[in-house]
Amino acid sequence: MTEINKFNAVIIGSGLGGLTAGATLAKLGKKVLVLEQHYIPGGCATNFKRKDFIMEVGLHEMNGFHDKDIKAEVFKLLDVNEFIQFVQVPEFFHVTSTSAATTFTFPHGTACAQQALIEKFPHEAKGIQAFFRLMTNVLDEIYRMPKEKWKMTLIYPFIPVLYSNVFKSIKLSCGEWLDKHITDEQLKLVLTTNVLYYGDDPYNLSLLYFAIAQAGYITGGGYYIKGGSQKLSDYLTYFIEKNGGQVMAGKKAENILVENGRATGVQYRDAFNDSLEPVTIYADAIVVNAAIPHVIKMLPEPYRQSLKDKTKKLEASCSLISIYMGFDIDLKQFGVQHYSTFIQGEGINQLKDIKANNIGDWGNKSFVFVDYSQVDSGITPAGKSFGVICAADYLSEWEGLDEVAYKNKKEQVAQLFLKRLETYYPGILEHIIFYEVGTAKTIQRYTLNPKGTPYGYAQSPSQSGVKRIPASSPVKNMYFASAWSFPGGGFTGSISGGYWAAMSMNDRIKWQTYNKQLQEDSRIVKLLATQVIAENSIELTFEKPPGFYHKPGQYAILRLNKPKKIELDLPFRSLSIVSHPDEPSLRFAMRVSESSFKHSCLQMEIDEEATIFGPCGNFLLKPGMGHIVFLICGIGITPVLPMLKELEKKQFKSKIYLFNSNRTIASAAYQRELENAKIKNYTYLPVITSTSKRIDIDLLKYHLNDLLQYDYYLVGTSPFLTSMKQLLTREGVSIDKIKMDDFG
Repeated sequence: MTEINKFNAVIIGSGLGGLTAGATLAKLGKKVLVLEQHYIPGGCATNFKRKDFIMEVGLHEMNGFHDKDIKAEVFKLLDVNEFIQFVQVPEFFHVTSTSAATTFTFPHGTACAQQALIEKFPHEAKGIQAFFRLMTNVLDEIYRMPKEKWKMTLIYPFIPVLYSNVFKSIKLSCGEWLDKHITDEQLKLVLTTNVLYYGDDPYNLSLLYFAIAQAGYITGGGYYIKGGSQKLSDYLTYFIEKNGGQVMAGKKAENILVENGRATGVQYRDAFNDSLEPVTIYADAIVVNAAIPHVIKMLPEPYRQSLKDKTKKLEASCSLISIYMGFDIDLKQFGVQHYSTFIQGEGINQLKDIKANNIGDWGNKSFVFVDYSQVDSGITPAGKSFGVICAADYLSEWEGLDEVAYKNKKEQVAQLFLKRLETYYPGILEHIIFYEVGTAKTIQRYTLNPKGTPYGYAQSPSQSGVKRIPASSPVKNMYFASAWSFPGGGFTGSISGGYWAAMSMNDRIKWQTYNKQLQEDSRIVKLLATQVIAENSIELTFEKPPGFYHKPGQYAILRLNKPKKIELDLPFRSLSIVSHPDEPSLRFAMRVSESSFKHSCLQMEIDEEATIFGPCGNFLLKPGMGHIVFLICGIGITPVLPMLKELEKKQFKSKIYLFNSNRTIASAAYQRELENAKIKNYTYLPVITSTSKRIDIDLLKYHLNDLLQYDYYLVGTSPFLTSMKQLLTREGVSIDKIKMDDFG
């Protein structure tokens, strides 16, 4: 066993709980390794790039920043406030409905909020005062509770007296308390407007959890992270590495090693390249940020069964559907007045209607519309806006659907929400230049969370507070720090859970001293060459990582390790692999644009490093192919080049037609290679749209005669793919004979 394979702590997962635990341990002098199966650290605290926009995956607003907020202690220890800017949103939320019966703007500040509610519901002044008194007292009591276990043991018999509000709140649901203290159903609905921040049913939501979280928003305000939540995840990653630790994305933990009842290490493998051998790392302690149901599968017996028995009756929370939208206008100028606008569905007349609505018809579900342009979010270009529609979702809505049916249902659901948004802001849909739908299935795909829930186990009275899975586990030296364990999900819950787990470990673990040598990452490669391949198009050639083998048509994720420019962009892209698998290096091509990523690529120097994640994708040549037609637009030609070389290598004898559409000859990449491809029965047909018409049915019929004889491969922009697919299916081409790129 070499020192390179030894760490003080291995963190499985890089959600905020894992990153905070790792950063805290690194600050305390521990040698830390974080393993993340995705190619981006952060879990739900991430961003993605679409057109000019940085899309926010999960953060609407973060609560806290009051004098009893644990994050203040955490952020001070980790120097977060020196590098991350938190922008306060104008108010907690605005709620409305078609009937406008519950229209109300909920302000920040306990006094302001209480006064506004009493003015709206004067007949419920007593209940409103009780509500705020409960939140204030619970927050104060939680803050005063001793953190040391021995102190809690000493005062345990006196908890009902010393912490009476906490004690009373533990057993109650939010709905039960509201029914007891308030009679006006509209007021109850206002007070629980944002219940989806925590779960889908106020009658299955812990009063204690609701009171603490809601008090954080009202007392301390709501905040957005300028530049996107990815900024916080990236900063914590940087902090870990600055303090001698390591964060490895694209590495999936498979097994937790246990010896004599104690966790001793982790076996992991590359999440993208199955051909690579698994790696074993040894550690003094393990922090599991992954979903607890997955941890069960990683443990050996009898610990696997023990954890399974402990959790088998626990219920997971709901998921969320998000419709991410880019607008070509500042929505404040268009008439959107609030940061978070909750739009209630029809028929919600009492608190008990909320759950039924959340699991009900898509066309009537309550949703929130978040307009990030209401603040200086740092994620949109000037004069444009980014917004999100968010509602309750469940994985069962999407299970059993094939790729086409899934895509069609997403579009149908999106249109239902968009049309309802239009009723509140007439004309707003005309200004949408891009939208994308993320479902429970999307969350499950990228985070691996069972049922696609970002919240872990539901925050019901029986699964919350002291009844929640604690940081300590049935295995000695293995700790939990995720939405699935104490205290729970959300940004504040995850951050505090990771911090508490790390501090508990620091006192309990018998730490060893190791050298500072880290794991070698063979996916880090050097730039070998750059060349211009067409007007406004470049090719980058990199070393090929050891053991990297791709199939023609696949892509990889290229991450720039030290990008020169980062404004309104992210340092990675999914790019088709231009090179054939037999080539000794990897080649990527792209159009030049004004994006920071493209500028950084242009400024890369020879031997500068990047990281390759892959191979990925299923845009592959079919086995046993007949005649082939490629319908290509612009730089979409990139995955086709290795396909042509593969067909040449296999001495393919059936017909091949390549229609390659570009605006001008000068902008057509790899023109010479395409013209000179040495394949029998190959016909290259450049389509120059500046001087001739675009690809249409007449052009295809002229060259192909019978369209039903061919398999079709389509690559290009989304409008191009849609038009080509419609053109072919109208002529009777079966959908299973049409293959489109799967990442573009």
